[in-house]
Amino acid sequence: MTSPPSDARPYDRGPGGGDPEDPHALLDRARRLSAAGGHPAAGGAWERAATALRRAGGAITPADHADALDATALDCRGGARPAAETLFSRAAELHERSGQLGKALISRARALVTGPEPGATVGAGLAELCERAAGLHAAGRATVAQTATVLLLRCRARADLLDTTPDPAAEAAALGGDLARLVAFALPHRADPAVLGPLSDSRALLGRVTAPDDPPAALAHLRAAVADHGASGRPWPPTEAELLLAGVLRVTGARTEAATVLRTAVGSGEENALLRAADRARLRLALARTLEGPETSDGLDPRGGDGGVEEDGGDGGLERHGGEEVVSLLAEAVRLSDRSGEDPRLGVLARLRLGSAHATRGRWQEAAAVLEQVLAGPARDGDEAARVRARAWLAFCALRLGEPERAARQYALAAAEARLRADSRHGAALSHRAAHALGTARAPDKSARAYERAADLWRSVGDHGAAARSLRARARQVRSAWGAARAEVILEEALREAQRGLRGVPAPAERERLRAELVLIREELTDLVTPGADDDTGPGLWLPPNPYEVSGRYQVNVYGDVGGAGPPAATAPGTRVQGCV
Repeated sequence: MTSPPSDARPYDRGPGGGDPEDPHALLDRARRLSAAGGHPAAGGAWERAATALRRAGGAITPADHADALDATALDCRGGARPAAETLFSRAAELHERSGQLGKALISRARALVTGPEPGATVGAGLAELCERAAGLHAAGRATVAQTATVLLLRCRARADLLDTTPDPAAEAAALGGDLARLVAFALPHRADPAVLGPLSDSRALLGRVTAPDDPPAALAHLRAAVADHGASGRPWPPTEAELLLAGVLRVTGARTEAATVLRTAVGSGEENALLRAADRARLRLALARTLEGPETSDGLDPRGGDGGVEEDGGDGGLERHGGEEVVSLLAEAVRLSDRSGEDPRLGVLARLRLGSAHATRGRWQEAAAVLEQVLAGPARDGDEAARVRARAWLAFCALRLGEPERAARQYALAAAEARLRADSRHGAALSHRAAHALGTARAPDKSARAYERAADLWRSVGDHGAAARSLRARARQVRSAWGAARAEVILEEALREAQRGLRGVPAPAERERLRAELVLIREELTDLVTPGADDDTGPGLWLPPNPYEVSGRYQVNVYGDVGGAGPPAATAPGTRVQGCV
């Protein structure tokens, strides 16, 4: 779409208009959609109107062209996202030429937050734009909605950088105060539908910022955000606010209400063509997570071994809640993420969840087929944890299918990839599992060497109890390969390792584990290593590394959990909150 001369006038349809392809009607529709504040169909409407105008020999004004550029830039996702900055900047110039100074500031703010500049530079630029917006509003040259949107864009940029500040909690409190003032600024004007849009998004962001520290307050903000969105008349669902609301409900234990929120959102998505495929996939992933039980995801079978690892929260063994609905939701999430094509990581995550859902229901072949698709895709930067998890699940399935050699290969590859991530604990746990699989495959010499590698890795991270356990398992394999005398030497080494851990004054739970390990080692020394299968059960549950994990307390994952693990919803390429970024 090229810029028309400054004196260009809108195409005059003349008498007898009204045809669906009539340029004037198309132009009116595009203007209405842009006025709705980020309507998902606005970009396409402007393109259609511009095409009709060119065919009729007309042109659009700079003001219309600016709105068209804004709408096109808002549609830039995934690989097209870098183009948004240029489009927003050009739109700002045309808005200024048309005397629309409030709109120009919004476009400039959007250009800043979509550009490649570092956070400090963006923050300074946004602060200046906020001052200008306040001045224009005081002079009657910017509306409340325009001013609120500029202020909101700055707050959103600050929220995305909270965890990089020296004191994130203090900065979150300060940002919460600014957002509360923004809500107070917009609230008296809520009779204006244009104000309800930024008001809803401001309340949603306030809920996100307060969720880690004050979940009840966050729930109030998020419920108000959903209500304001509905009152605004915007026809697309408030997906971000709904995901955040369900996430906080899960954290506070109100999982039934969280499921209700997500079921309603999923239902509206089926009927509402304005909901993007990527958002439909996210809603299904979140609903499946909610139905699966308290903070469980796609960890390994709780009846299996832990390799010495104990971790809290996150992704433990998947409880068999939700039945076939969970599998159906995850299968649909895979289909929708593939159709979207916006962020390949979403498809990888959906496949990991679907594969683990099949596996925990005993469908080893179906699970393996899905997990192999994860490994067959191109390896991108940041995919390492996802590949480790896929291999660990694939090995788990291979063991259940009676293919221990295949399981050992996948565990060993996963261990190597974990070590490349400088993740020694996961590398050690996976090496332990690879050794167990080799023992099951009746390869005691290889199994013994793998247990030795696992013990060395456990020592490197200071986990003496896990190292002793790997050494005890190694002794069994050494006996099978080289005799009881050499096995006794390994058991004595395991005994010293466990005693070394006790001297380190461990936590009470770890002390009990070490004492239990000492009892087992002494029993096996007494029995001179009774022949038998390696005992790969343990007191804890090993958790594979979370793919695309976010470590920040104030970041949001793909499920809508604040401070959770997963692709950040607000900062991942290709995602945005409607009407803002």
